Parts: sequence; C-alpha cells; structure tokens
Amino acid sequence: MRLTAMLLLSFLGILFTGCAAKKHKDISYIEKPNPNIAQTPKLNVFTPRKTSKEKLPVLIFLYGGNWNSGSKDTYGFFGRNFAKKDVITVIPDYTLSPEVNYDEMAKQTAQAIKWTKEHIAEYNGDPERIYVTGHSAGGHLVSLATMNPKYGIDSTTISGIILNDAAGLDMYNYLQKDPPTTENNYLTTWSNDPEVWKAASPIYFIDENTPPIMMYLGSKTYPSIKESNRRFLNALHPFQPEVEPIILPKKHIPMILQYLWPWSKRYDEIVGFMK
Repeated sequence: MRLTAMLLLSFLGILFTGCAAKKHKDISYIEKPNPNIAQTPKLNVFTPRKTSKEKLPVLIFLYGGNWNSGSKDTYGFFGRNFAKKDVITVIPDYTLSPEVNYDEMAKQTAQAIKWTKEHIAEYNGDPERIYVTGHSAGGHLVSLATMNPKYGIDSTTISGIILNDAAGLDMYNYLQKDPPTTENNYLTTWSNDPEVWKAASPIYFIDENTPPIMMYLGSKTYPSIKESNRRFLNALHPFQPEVEPIILPKKHIPMILQYLWPWSKRYDEIVGFMK
C-alpha cells in the first residue's frame, strides 16, 4: 500500500508539473560516510529547465515520516513545482530510525546544508540565499540542524526557516508527559534520557541569531503538534514578535499533500517570504 501511494504521488507530480523542471538525482552529499550505516543517503536537486542569468534562491526540503519512514523520491512534485517558480530545490534523503537516532539524522541534515552552500552555485543557485523547510519530522530536523550550534551551521547564513506542521519542536516537554517506548521506534530515536530530549528540541536554541521563521499549522492536526508549535511560537516572539502561523483547515498529512497542486497558494506565499 505504501509503495502504491508513493508511485501515485510521483506520477501525479510529473503529470502536473510537466517538463518545466530538470531533476539532478542521487547526488552524494556525505563527506565521510558512517561505516555503520548500510546505505549512505543522497539528494536530488531540481532546477528550472530554462537557465536564468541571475543566481536563484535555494530551498532545502526535508520530508517527514515520524523519523522512521519516507523517501526523497516521493517528493519530486515539491521540487518541480518550486523549480517552476525559479527556486532551486534540494531534497535530501536521511537515514531513518531504528538504524540511527535523531542526532545522526540532524548531522546528516547539517551535511546536506553544508553541501548546498558549497555546491549549489554549480546548479545556478545563490549560496547567499539558502532557505530550509520541512514537514512534520522534517521540520524538526531542519530547524534543529540550523539552530543547535553543535551541528556546525552558522545560523546567520541561513536566510529563513519555513515550518510546515512541524513535529518535535519541544520533545523535552512532550516526552516528559509521554515517555518513549519501542512503539514507532521512539526509544531508539530519542533514548530515555531527558537531557537528550532537551538537546533534541529546537525550542531551546531560539535566540537573536535564529533565522526569520515562517510557520504553517493545520487546525485539524495532532494535539501534540499544536502544543509544541504554540510553545515554540511563544519562545520565538521575544526575538521575532511579528511571526504568526498561517492556520489552514487541514489534517497533518494534507498539509504536505497540498503541494501536489502547482496552483497551491503555498508556493506564492513561500516565494514571497523568500523575497
């Protein structure tokens, strides 16, 4: 069933976006592969088929899937539709739980950001205009990799963070109430150490250097996501008082499925934010 859904999404993405974008697939971005990981993740880059004289803004997208599922190849529609809007789009894979924990995922996310900074000019992207975005677990990972200095990203070099119904923004608060078990591989992903939960939570790394943030939230999403987004927003407001989430009447999964349609208002909203 999952494979059928992935194939359908990929087909619809190609159907709606046509040939306006070019896909550069399966590019290695990990400098020093971890010998304990069976398959080193790679990334795809989507560019407009028509070359621009100017360097274009760049968007790195990380998919969700509860930290234990997902594939970059499911989200070609996202890359193609943004490429049609003259946004170079980078979609990395990352190793999933239970093979690794959240920390390794965040390290890989940071490596994808570093690769983009170093190589995106080769695809006509502007390394001075890099934005990161993610849905669900992807929102957690792009914000953590950008905001927690341990991952080696200078947050002032990231032009913005776009959160789409992001999960895990305050895992410390969530797991104190609902400690991890083997269900959904959460014990492997997060451990049973509260200090690890805090280190995994982007909310505790908000400061004056946090990149400008744009937030989307589904009004019908999971209560835990609503609460963590509310707590994150309250912590963000002393530094970015103008930020208010865009609330959409959707459940969690439809918050990413809406990007299937190239006429979705989300594309123009995000391009507007990038400008």
